[in-house]
Amino acid sequence: MNKANLPHDHGQNIQTILEKMPGEQSFLEVSSMFQQLCDGTRLRILWLLCHCEECGINIAAAIGMSTAAVSHHLKSLKLSGLITSRREGKEVYYTLADTETARLIHHMIDDFFQIACPGKGIANHKES
Repeated sequence: MNKANLPHDHGQNIQTILEKMPGEQSFLEVSSMFQQLCDGTRLRILWLLCHCEECGINIAAAIGMSTAAVSHHLKSLKLSGLITSRREGKEVYYTLADTETARLIHHMIDDFFQIACPGKGIANHKES
């Protein structure tokens, strides 16, 4: 980032911090990722998929929504890169993506709910 023309110098070395600040595009990308978590339904779906792989029909039944509504949320989560899918016959199965961002969000969600991960034999990251 370019040197900012700040009106005050409070001796806190903000210029050094501003030099390390990511660009505006990076903040927009991160904001988009957090928007996925701002919807309670997507958060419920994501929590479920953090802990197991499941088909869309069972996800809809588990959270008490229509498959069409759940499909909309799954598409959004998939486009954001937080989940992946695979087809087996007529069924499509979804699970948490194997990315650093998805794993970080998984741990963050578990921390918010103050639980250890109940699925896949994965321990909460504090225990690792």
